[in-house]
Amino acid sequence: MAITLVNPSGLPEIDVYRQVSIATGSKLVFIAGQVAWDAEGVTVGAGDLAAQVEQCYLNVGTALAGVGASFDDVAKLTAYVVDWTPDKMPLFLEGLTRAAAKLGVTPVPPATLLGVAALDVPDHLVEVEATAIID
Repeated sequence: MAITLVNPSGLPEIDVYRQVSIATGSKLVFIAGQVAWDAEGVTVGAGDLAAQVEQCYLNVGTALAGVGASFDDVAKLTAYVVDWTPDKMPLFLEGLTRAAAKLGVTPVPPATLLGVAALDVPDHLVEVEATAIID
């Protein structure tokens, strides 16, 4: 595994992620922001944040697998959520948990979650991008 996640002393320990990623591999993999499109380009879960988060994570998993990587290789995930408010976190985590179960991985929340006014398509509520390191 090319990624080691740590919480250095002196920084707050946050249950859902680590403050620092240490990358030791030799290839950087940048996964473009994945939205809630299925393989045919049809939006999944219009109006349903949990369903769209699930599809975004499934798409990130597919992109990683396509280059011989997995979520274990991810150094950083960033999520962009339309009209984000903290009360949407349970829906976000529900979608993440469902995707992780389907992928057979430990749920990996984003290191950075940003609220945005809009995404590329009005029906899209969330976009998730990843940076991974592989040997």
